[in-house]
Amino acid sequence: MDSVTERIGELALVPVIKIDDAARATQLADALVAGGLPCAEITFRTAAAADAIRAVAKRGDLLVGAGTVVTPEQVTEAVDAGARFVVSPGLDEGVVRRCNDLSIPVIPGVATPTEMIRAVQLGLEIVKLFPAGALGGISYLKAVAAPFPGLRFMPTGGVSASNVREWLTHPRVFACGGSWMVPPDALADGDFERIEALVRQAAALVPPRHA
Repeated sequence: MDSVTERIGELALVPVIKIDDAARATQLADALVAGGLPCAEITFRTAAAADAIRAVAKRGDLLVGAGTVVTPEQVTEAVDAGARFVVSPGLDEGVVRRCNDLSIPVIPGVATPTEMIRAVQLGLEIVKLFPAGALGGISYLKAVAAPFPGLRFMPTGGVSASNVREWLTHPRVFACGGSWMVPPDALADGDFERIEALVRQAAALVPPRHA
């Protein structure tokens, strides 16, 4: 496991962020660091994503990655902007190959055992379970994880303050991704104190990490 992936596992929570104004990225990063979760998955759902990544990528106190990456071209754009990891909602072999070519960690999304088999065949060890809540939550993970002892999971989608601790106590959960820590309205309003408080509350929910 590379150092970037190890760091994500240590933090256990990855704030998933949709940002419309890259000018807010630096203050957002300050709030994440102050709140105790110095990590950000900035999603490629807006035109500001690459610029937002670029704005914080050179910081030494924040691990920034790109989310909602669905094409090899977006992988290149994200890495050029300074992203240190890539997360995708699905399992696209072109995205995985481009990440491998660029030596960038990739966490692709899976929802079915068939996709998990393909992830194993591609040599992946960590995958994003998405959409975790809609698939059936922790009971679904328990049902599908057993045949894949080489995979660890990052549930995202439906993870919240009310259930994240349960997710993180499962031994096959590597980390969780969630957007509740950075509400879109708080980001749009520049309410970084609220974001910092939510991040701090989320960080406090992380249980002692299993071996």
